[in-house]
Amino acid sequence: MSEATGQDKTEEPTARKLSKAREDGQVARSSELPAAVIVIGALLMLLMTGGWLVTRMANVFANGFVFDRTAINKPLLLPAIFGDQLMASFITVMPIMVFTVVAAIVASGMTGGYLFSMQAVAPKGSKLSLINGLGRIFGSHALVELGKALLKFSLVAIVLWWSLMSNMDGLIRIGQMGLEPALAAAGVMIMQSALWVALSLAVIAMIDVPYQKYSFNKRMRMTKQEVKDEYKQMEGSPEVKAQIRRRQREMANSRMMQRVKDADVVITNPEHFAVALEYDPTGDGAPIMVAKGSDHMAAMIREEAKAHGVHLFEAAPLARAIYFTTEVEQQVPEDLYHAVAQVIAYVFSLEAASPMNPPQAKPKVKVPSRMLFNPDGSRLEKAGASA
Repeated sequence: MSEATGQDKTEEPTARKLSKAREDGQVARSSELPAAVIVIGALLMLLMTGGWLVTRMANVFANGFVFDRTAINKPLLLPAIFGDQLMASFITVMPIMVFTVVAAIVASGMTGGYLFSMQAVAPKGSKLSLINGLGRIFGSHALVELGKALLKFSLVAIVLWWSLMSNMDGLIRIGQMGLEPALAAAGVMIMQSALWVALSLAVIAMIDVPYQKYSFNKRMRMTKQEVKDEYKQMEGSPEVKAQIRRRQREMANSRMMQRVKDADVVITNPEHFAVALEYDPTGDGAPIMVAKGSDHMAAMIREEAKAHGVHLFEAAPLARAIYFTTEVEQQVPEDLYHAVAQVIAYVFSLEAASPMNPPQAKPKVKVPSRMLFNPDGSRLEKAGASA
């Protein structure tokens, strides 16, 4: 049960929680696998290089007891001779040491991958808590570790007993051999027994690795509420998302209002809707709607148009048709070309009007029946409407 919420942790951990746990140094680890790999690898190296290694170490050991007259007469040379022997011994066992280090590095990344986290080694107050310490000692994890230790001891003991019984005849024959054959036979028996013990450690590792992955996944499980809370953190709470959308609308409206001054005409409803159109007579495209709005936004568009001398044209059906069928910075629909062209021509005639060239009469714009809309956006099917 979850102590915080009283809910069962039934949900699989999310990728975000697993990533956070990895940053904190928490990954599935098996101490048995690296131990088995290191021991088995070292024994295999000894089996492959055993003859050369024993011969080499015997020569180094024998040379350590040989001194020439110069060393005897000058005791100060003994540390240098001892250093040479130590270096020769180190060079002899270096291949096995290097192989063991490489095996340890490779094996440590087999479960959980390679990870270095400062948070994992940072001091924590919870580690000094007596209650938490007792929980670690007598908790389920401690019982599992105790079971693993007993299993390991029992399995190793059984393997050693089996190895001893199977080599009993050979051990008896060793007493009848000469020194060198006896040492060689004993070495083979020891290496074989050690290899069987190492293989038993591999069996324990094969059991421990899946268990550690299962145990880690179980610890990382989440309650339904934790999943919901994490989703809210990632996606944002409804209040935050609403605020973001409101801010985005404000920015879009601000950019849209700046485009009103570039419009050639604002077609109104007259009060509830307003659409601003821009037309380039030198181009071959249709008029573009640069701004639209309803109610309060429509009033702002009208005020902005008046401030910049943009003509207002009242045509309720046409204003609604453009508002509901066209997005900002898009061309007006082809079905409205004729109606919009009448408005644009009338506006241009107003701008070009003079005492000798009076403007055109205000046209009665007719909107096709398939482009008629009610104020709520629903279509109004009838023969046609004139502004």
